[in-house]
Amino acid sequence: MKVLHTADWHIGKKLHGYDLLSDQAYILDQILKIAKTEAVDAIMIAGDLYDRSVPSEDSVRLLNQTIAKWNLTEGFPLLVISGNHDSATRLATGAPWFNQTNFYLRTRLEDAFVPIELEDTQFFLLPYFEPVDARIYFEDPDLRTIQAAMPKVIKKIQENFAPNKNHILISHFFVAGSSKTESETKIEVGGLDGINGDLLTDFDYVALGHLHGKDALKLANARYSGSPLKYSLSEKNQAKGVWIVDTETQDFSFFELTPLHELTELQASFSELLDPDFYEIINRKDYLSILLDDRAIIPNLMNQLRQVYPRIIQVERTNGFETTVVTRLQDENIKEKSPIALTEDFFTAVSQSNLTMQQKNWIETGLHEILQKGGVR
Repeated sequence: MKVLHTADWHIGKKLHGYDLLSDQAYILDQILKIAKTEAVDAIMIAGDLYDRSVPSEDSVRLLNQTIAKWNLTEGFPLLVISGNHDSATRLATGAPWFNQTNFYLRTRLEDAFVPIELEDTQFFLLPYFEPVDARIYFEDPDLRTIQAAMPKVIKKIQENFAPNKNHILISHFFVAGSSKTESETKIEVGGLDGINGDLLTDFDYVALGHLHGKDALKLANARYSGSPLKYSLSEKNQAKGVWIVDTETQDFSFFELTPLHELTELQASFSELLDPDFYEIINRKDYLSILLDDRAIIPNLMNQLRQVYPRIIQVERTNGFETTVVTRLQDENIKEKSPIALTEDFFTAVSQSNLTMQQKNWIETGLHEILQKGGVR
């Protein structure tokens, strides 16, 4: 059979304040198209469906619509686990009757030991769990870390192997030897980080979630799918996509995804950035990290740039500021200025933009409270 492997959707995540729900809906539709084009027999989702344990209503709506379309409308069996970003209890709402439509959602450690059999394959769904869950299940007070618990977990899973079947593990953990990016929440228990990859050798394939790069781990039989979108600048050069596993040939292939808005880094001078000959040949609606060549102060820099580039996530100077910025502040007679005026001068010099009325009100309110408490003399 052919199975699609995806993970780390992080529905509801924001990128430097920008809402990504439309980007996520777009990329999930692409994954569905791949599943249909490749005629896969099932879809595996290896955790972190949501970005927060208490997701927004819009996030819940998008996930519900996606699951309903994939499972009920298109008829794909779904094999899904919770990740460290998900609330296992909230995510599992309705799980007892989901099985009736071949939507297999597992959120508890004990769920991992009962395989789901589809055609020639047994699927073992091992969600993210805490050491206390293993201590309680195995009644072993010495299981204080994931590293201590995992050998027992894997051994118990293997006891349920059917000899005439393929065996696929779906899990959400950091495997030792993997590489991370900035957007992943660190999973560390008891000062140890990462489970031993040697524990996974008896599985025909291990579909992993948690790390956001597909190349984070390259065991012979295990892969991270990576996140379907770039969620930090450290991922800007990563190819995003899904794996498709063929249990008959034991091959797995990566299918790349194309985002609605790319995350890119752009280096240029201010004059170039505002030149139509420059910005009309690039996709200026991408999420942009801009490296600015200018050193001089540019008033209202961000406001001017955002008129052309609506999704700027940050602007950094490649060569720093002119030294006159600092000396100008030092040379001014600061003793004659009010705290509010000094704050405004500093903000303008550093951010290259003027304070808004709301920001001025915040500063005035804050300084007033400090003066009332005798904090400024």
